[in-house]
Amino acid sequence: MDSVRLTQLSHGGGCGCKIAPALLAEMLKALPPMQGFPDLLVGTETADDAAVYRLNEQQALVATTDFFMPIVDDPFDFGRIAATNALSDVYAMGGRPILALAIVGMPIDKLPLAAVQRILAGGASVCAAAGVPLAGGHSIDAPEPIYGLVALGLVHPDRIKRNSGARAGDVLVLGKPLGVGVLASALKRGLLDADGYRQLIDATTRLNSVGTALAELDGVHALTDVTGFGLLGHLLELCRGAGLGAVVEAGRLPLLPAAIEFARQGIGPGAIGRNLASFGAAVRFDEAVAPWQRQLLADAQTSGGLLAAVAPDRVDEVLALFRAQGFEAAAVIGRMEAGAAEVAVRA
Repeated sequence: MDSVRLTQLSHGGGCGCKIAPALLAEMLKALPPMQGFPDLLVGTETADDAAVYRLNEQQALVATTDFFMPIVDDPFDFGRIAATNALSDVYAMGGRPILALAIVGMPIDKLPLAAVQRILAGGASVCAAAGVPLAGGHSIDAPEPIYGLVALGLVHPDRIKRNSGARAGDVLVLGKPLGVGVLASALKRGLLDADGYRQLIDATTRLNSVGTALAELDGVHALTDVTGFGLLGHLLELCRGAGLGAVVEAGRLPLLPAAIEFARQGIGPGAIGRNLASFGAAVRFDEAVAPWQRQLLADAQTSGGLLAAVAPDRVDEVLALFRAQGFEAAAVIGRMEAGAAEVAVRA
């Protein structure tokens, strides 16, 4: 099993496999509007992290699915990352996960049974840590290894945190450092050392369970998690949902230390270029923003951090909550402003 490199069995890895945002938007245009379902509180209308369906006055069901190809070679770590990433969508809605189902596609002729077992064990370990039963799933024989979860959760209908609720003047807080895609690319090239790998795993296997607590704060107006579209892509979704603009201060971004030099060398996933092309004129960079910073802003994050739009008078409370749950890198990175749904990036 040690001789198998999972990342060599797939054409992409992690959330870098996601279809580019502009192309995805074109694909989804053909979907009919979700009319006639009054209890569907969140659907596809604002590209939110999960669907939400009201069960009664006190409970709404949060439903999501997320899966991808390997971002690392270690099977157990791959399972852990994929499961952490899938559960994050429930937390990003302010929910509490209650149940998970596994999605499994494996090249049975190429991958030892022991490796598959370790992938499944990694996912199960994360579900156990989250207090969620992994109650079944579905598997197929596939040409590339794929793993993920269907994740279900509960949230009070009045405490749903959509990605469209930001208000002008809100402060933007990011919970995890950027650079996951860059480090994964370095790993695939054989360039990542043990400390860099530790940074990658620590970031991608930390559950965003703080989202459940953030849902209890009235000053948290919008919430999403940063994944395959990069920080800028998911911030644009907040802007479009709220009909507001945003300003990001590149110098305040929390970054994985090992990713900085690799980004300076131009190392990163192909998703960076796809993301930047998709943003078009909706993202404007100051000339002083370095190319490597632009790379990290568009870097495809796998199991990335929560991005919150917070009332200015609640920022200290939100930062304290993040740090109390182990998110030491959580930082203020910008603000929401009245204006067109665009992002201005300043040095």
